[in-house]
Amino acid sequence: MNRPETGHSKVAYQVMWNRLISVVEEQAQALVRTAFSTSVREAGDLSAGVYNAVGDMLAQAVTGTPGHVNAMADAVGHFVRRIGRDNMREGDVYLTNDPWEGTGHKHDITVVTPSFYAGQLIGFFACTAHVTDIGGRGFGADANDVHEEGLYIPIMKFANRGEVDQTLIALIRGNVREPDQLVGDIYALANCNDIGHRRLIDMVQEFDLPDLTGISDFILTNSRKATLERINALAPGTASGHLRIDGYDKPIDLHVTLTIEKDRILSDWNGTSGLDKKGINVPLVYTKAYACYALKCAIAPEIPNNAASLAPFEISAPENSIVNAKFPAPVALRHVIGHMVPDTVYNALDKLLPGVVPAEGAGCLCNFQLSLRPRMDAPAPPDATRAEVLTFNSGGSGARPALDGMSATAFPSGVMTMPVEATEQVGPVIIWRKELRPDSGGAGQYRGGLGQYMDVGAREGHEFDISLMLDRVDHPALGRRDGLAGGATTIQRNDGTPIPGKGKHFISHGEVVQMAFPGGAGYGNPQARDADMVKRDLAFGYITPEHAAQHYNLSADDIAEALARAKLGDTL
Repeated sequence: MNRPETGHSKVAYQVMWNRLISVVEEQAQALVRTAFSTSVREAGDLSAGVYNAVGDMLAQAVTGTPGHVNAMADAVGHFVRRIGRDNMREGDVYLTNDPWEGTGHKHDITVVTPSFYAGQLIGFFACTAHVTDIGGRGFGADANDVHEEGLYIPIMKFANRGEVDQTLIALIRGNVREPDQLVGDIYALANCNDIGHRRLIDMVQEFDLPDLTGISDFILTNSRKATLERINALAPGTASGHLRIDGYDKPIDLHVTLTIEKDRILSDWNGTSGLDKKGINVPLVYTKAYACYALKCAIAPEIPNNAASLAPFEISAPENSIVNAKFPAPVALRHVIGHMVPDTVYNALDKLLPGVVPAEGAGCLCNFQLSLRPRMDAPAPPDATRAEVLTFNSGGSGARPALDGMSATAFPSGVMTMPVEATEQVGPVIIWRKELRPDSGGAGQYRGGLGQYMDVGAREGHEFDISLMLDRVDHPALGRRDGLAGGATTIQRNDGTPIPGKGKHFISHGEVVQMAFPGGAGYGNPQARDADMVKRDLAFGYITPEHAAQHYNLSADDIAEALARAKLGDTL
């Protein structure tokens, strides 16, 4: 087969760009298939990317979360600085869980692998995965500083010239509750980078490239140009947005001022609440990740994510505000606040670009972690075990300017809801109930997405601690353009005793935790909703007859007709 010339056309470079995106997608899928943690295998809480020799991100996998990949975009530069180019060798693998030089908290392991070709460093592969346990207090908001939140791994070599550091492995195993799972995840991360490297070398050889300089310049130049064209097509202006959310034990106010200028959009978080004493604080890298993501979704959604397409979005925040936490602030649940950043941005952007952004949604993931153990108030059966079980769940997303919100779908994180069967397989947990929550989607011309009910207990002979990471209890998602608010979060024991939305709580043998996750808000006046859509919602059970009558003025006859047709299997 004839090899192409080293001078490449734009078409050839576009083919290579697409190839790189497919390479990192294969990298991500390899991680999904080989990871030990259910949060990676089932929920897709990961990211994967390829970088040039300088450390600029060239392409990211479609599979993954913006909080990981956009934060990871900055991480490789820290690895280059800490390790030093002169100390990088073929066969090396590096890792860290540094919240400020990784992706925002210790429960994310970032692994970076240098990619060599013909003895020359031509780029890097990086990936991140959320791990179930990293020691310390466990995954939750209860720590008073970052030292309590688990084992800290500075940027260092996991493997040196192909030899894994067994002392590091021993230290990791000795400090976590699920050592096999964590070490297995680290090997999976290293393996998926290696797969990416091999596919990259195949591409380099196929296109007769000496390195990635040419394709890197093509990707970054065209991405920056396309992004600037989108920004400069907007009318310049400034607007402010505000969002109030539950916080840990007091409300948190997020304030942002957006400014659209030539060649850039500024996002200034001055006025936002200060640090919290508990672990819901957010390193700036994570705030930046979700602020950039929100702006890209609204302004340049089809332009691939890379260093150049992210660069025109400039993020600033006062030091030691809750969105720019400095060491040693506790940050384990940085996602609870970070996932609310896009709704805050959209509250400002709606004033500059009306009719573009959705109503507020559930925002943060509805996560909880169970620390299960044999019951201690009475003899436990001999097969009772200890286990750490983390499950990812979602409320509803906000209605869009011309579409209903998505039910039980995570925005902005994109993390998938975990199947009941996968959750129950990894520990002695029972999910007694998991179903959509009628009436939780805010009414509007376009209805908010529904939240869901979830009842959780343990198998016979077990008790557990539940670490909750929920918001929207006291501050449900608010509608846009006269749309109504979504349903608020509720949590209680099966005897009706309320449980706060955050923190660790003991659940005794036989008790069940009953949770109702929040719905997204509506968009537009409910009276403008098409009557057939209301009847369809009623027939599907998304709303109750009382809700249809109260918010949409559906007549008793129309309600009866819709219910009758639903019984016949005719849902319009």
